[in-house]
Formats: sequence, C-alpha cells, structure tokens
Amino acid sequence: MSQINPYLNFNGNTEEAFNFYKSVFGGEFSALMRFGETPGCDPEGKLTEDEKQKVMHVSLPIGNNVLMGTDAIESMSQRVEPGTNFSIAVTPDSREEADRLFNELGDGGNVVVPLQDMFWGDYFGLITDKLGIAWMVNFDPKRA
Repeated sequence: MSQINPYLNFNGNTEEAFNFYKSVFGGEFSALMRFGETPGCDPEGKLTEDEKQKVMHVSLPIGNNVLMGTDAIESMSQRVEPGTNFSIAVTPDSREEADRLFNELGDGGNVVVPLQDMFWGDYFGLITDKLGIAWMVNFDPKRA
C-alpha cells in the first residue's frame, strides 16, 4: 500500500519553516540535504553559494507520517506562490504501482517530470492532475 505525505515548497526559507514545525511537533529530521552537497543538483555549476546552502530535501517524521519540503531556486526557474507551494508525495510499494499511480493520476493532467530513475537512486516523477493538484510519485527500491 502506498504512503501519502505532504511536501511543502518554500521560496528560500525551508530551513526556518521546518525548524518551526520541529518546535511544534517535536522529533528530529530524518533527512536534511542541501543543494550544494547533493550530487546531481548542480550539474552545470550554476548555483550561487547562497543557493547551494538552500534545502534540497528535508523530512520530519510526525507520527506515522512524514512532513517533507524543499526550497524553490529561482535560477532553476522555480518560484512558488500560495496555492502552488505544496504537493502530495506518494510512496508506492513497487515500481509497477508507481507506474500505475502516475499514469492514472496523470490522465488528463500535465507531466512535469516523467517517471525515471533519479540520481538519488529512486524512481521518481512529478505530475499535476486534471484538478490542478501536484503529485510526486517516488518509489525507493531499497524499501521494496
């Protein structure tokens, strides 16, 4: 069965936001990766030193769920506005389930990032469904 978690996008203040959420919910980050220390995030070497310090991915377990987030990087043509500052992350149990969910959610929608093997080792895709909701499908073969 798939797991579904909220994924929040911020314009450069993800670390501040997640420190706030951590103070409210407690716990510790299970992941905190910055753009500059994550292989594959800056293949052309165009990120500024400030952008390299921004959060590429953060995870905060809350009960049986995980609140996740990232910074939008303007030099990578990313910008978020209220209403577009979140997506729903789906973690399927198999590659086949990832394909099925991605294809069914995408029926009548818009593929933003096609499902593909990513540099961090997962099978990932991003889609906006026909109702305007953004979905991230991420299968981790190490969990299978």
